[in-house]
Amino acid sequence: MNDLKLSVAAQVASLPTLPIKDLWTLWDQYFPRRPTHPNRNYLESRIAYKIQEAAYGGLAPETRRRLEQVGQRHSKIKSRRVSPAIHLPPGTVLVREWGEQDHKVTVTAEGRFDYAGQSFKSLTAVARHITGTAWSGPLFFGLRQAGEGT
Repeated sequence: MNDLKLSVAAQVASLPTLPIKDLWTLWDQYFPRRPTHPNRNYLESRIAYKIQEAAYGGLAPETRRRLEQVGQRHSKIKSRRVSPAIHLPPGTVLVREWGEQDHKVTVTAEGRFDYAGQSFKSLTAVARHITGTAWSGPLFFGLRQAGEGT
């Protein structure tokens, strides 16, 4: 499929004839994770786009922004407000009392979070580890109020 001898059109045209196993192989080349509820048509269309994007380039940033605006304006799905990013400088220590115990988290130079000798990629992962339930990390550590940014 990745044979340079095949034209882009031939690669796209061959997608419906490929076994699903081969479609997944292609998917894994173009995307970091698999969709939760895929169907063959969805896989083929997304892979076809990526094949064309690799050959001809992607959308111009302005075109992408315009399409997103049009989609948001005409969508029946309510969009969530985007949470303002929280930027914590390396060395910042966050402390939260939970279960009659103080829990200290340190922001690393790599942007990770050290807690009790373990490294976590997000504050939410730390909050989940501490509480055993799903929590917003910024909310748990008092960096955001309930309902803010959601």
